[in-house]
Amino acid sequence: MPATDHTPTQHPVSVLGLGLMGSALASALLKAGHPTTVWNRTAAKTGPLVAQGATPADTPAAGVTASPLVIACLTTNDSVRELFEPLAAELRGRTLVNLTNGTPSQARELAAWAREHGIAYVDGGIMAVPQMIAGPGAYILYSGDEEAYARHRDTLAALADTKWVGADAGLAALWDLSLLTGMYGMGLGVAQAYALVGSAGVPAKDFAPLLLDWVVAMTQGIVPGTAEAIDSGQHLTDVSNLEMNLAVLPNFTETLAEHGVSDQLFTPLRALLERAVAEGYGADGLSRMVDLLKAPKPLRTP
Repeated sequence: MPATDHTPTQHPVSVLGLGLMGSALASALLKAGHPTTVWNRTAAKTGPLVAQGATPADTPAAGVTASPLVIACLTTNDSVRELFEPLAAELRGRTLVNLTNGTPSQARELAAWAREHGIAYVDGGIMAVPQMIAGPGAYILYSGDEEAYARHRDTLAALADTKWVGADAGLAALWDLSLLTGMYGMGLGVAQAYALVGSAGVPAKDFAPLLLDWVVAMTQGIVPGTAEAIDSGQHLTDVSNLEMNLAVLPNFTETLAEHGVSDQLFTPLRALLERAVAEGYGADGLSRMVDLLKAPKPLRTP
């Protein structure tokens, strides 16, 4: 019997917006064999991708009509609306995947606009830097039109691992910003640690291995442990409760002051810990902070 070709069809895609991330996305699609049309306000940015086999579009309309799947990766969602609202007729019947970083409400507004014009809308949050695209560890969160997502999932998989988070178009942005919140918190803590140890002249490269091991070890315990406490509603701890954390906080702020390092990252922590203890949560672990961050609550009366 003749051999059967099981090579999947490589569907055409258009990528509009060729900054560092947009260019990485388009390059990944080309490497995966997808016919790729590209457009950017600054036409010169299409050059490197054209050299890889991309087709340049002279206008946004030409970029949209070239493919059933249109990927947007612009600077802001205001730019997305500005670019695509005049192209509603051209987009009708196509799928718009918006990988521009934005807010949940912006994603929902774009999804509503898309529905009004017969456009399938999928919002996405890229959990990677450009250099990680199409590589290990990269993934993209998606939400919105699930049928459109399922139809184009194999194509989107050329960019990064795909993670569906729900039909509410705003969920990808919510998950994205929540994950980035954790990253920024960790990054700021790392910066504070380097500033403090560096005040004594310790080279950062000497401190880095210990800091990495410590952060990884703590994160591996804190992230799943906090999730379990939140879902169960059980915040008592035998490790380090909030009252203890409040008691030792001056050790940090005083040392920072003595070494000429700003304590501005710790100032909000003091207020939150004081509130937690005042409200009767001193015996709880740090997971209780999640409830306190949701909304202020009145102090308990004796």
